[in-house]
Amino acid sequence: MNRETLRTLLPLLLSLNAGYVDTAGFLGLHGLFTAHVTGNFVTLAASLVQGTSGALAKLLALPVFCAVVIAVRLLGNLLANHKAPVFELLVSLKVVLLATGAALAIRYGPFEDGDHWQAILTGMVLVSAMAIQNAVHRVHLASAPPSTLMTGTTTQIMLDLADKIYTRRETEDRATSKLVPMSVNILVFALGCALAALVYLRFGVWCFAAPPVVGLLALIFRLAGRPRQT
Repeated sequence: MNRETLRTLLPLLLSLNAGYVDTAGFLGLHGLFTAHVTGNFVTLAASLVQGTSGALAKLLALPVFCAVVIAVRLLGNLLANHKAPVFELLVSLKVVLLATGAALAIRYGPFEDGDHWQAILTGMVLVSAMAIQNAVHRVHLASAPPSTLMTGTTTQIMLDLADKIYTRRETEDRATSKLVPMSVNILVFALGCALAALVYLRFGVWCFAAPPVVGLLALIFRLAGRPRQT
């Protein structure tokens, strides 16, 4: 594959992983969203009303996510000041966290109680990994559709479709240019969700072993797609 193809596939791999990790976390960690953390407000309320487990992890998810994003920003600035490859190092850290989360899930799962420390620790490690992905994507892949927040992307697609139905020609051309990559992004995210559900159904908590592999593949694509130094 040429470098342009690798650069195109990179955000799609991130979206695939985000959908997979979010679904695996929801199924294996008592309704915890690891990538779309604001969704935990809904599941937290449901846990409190229904008396189900996992309320503490859902409560911790957002502050942990926010703290990691701040830390990533500060670390990224520090690495940039030292001329280090920021994207590659941060994605490597994400892969390490995904691998750690997988090891914890396989070692201590399946989790019968989402409020046990093992389940909470596993969940927060995965939330931290996805916080890194969100921050890195926002900073270094800003031109690509978001890899986790599909509601905004879906809204933009509908707006662009409306523009294609009735609008000026130049506006229609701009809408068309964005429509395809955003639509593909949503389909890939949905594919990740479906794969996680199927793998969890067949292999249980071993499904968490896949995300670090996909994350490593994304890192390889990034490295392979970088321009050669002359």
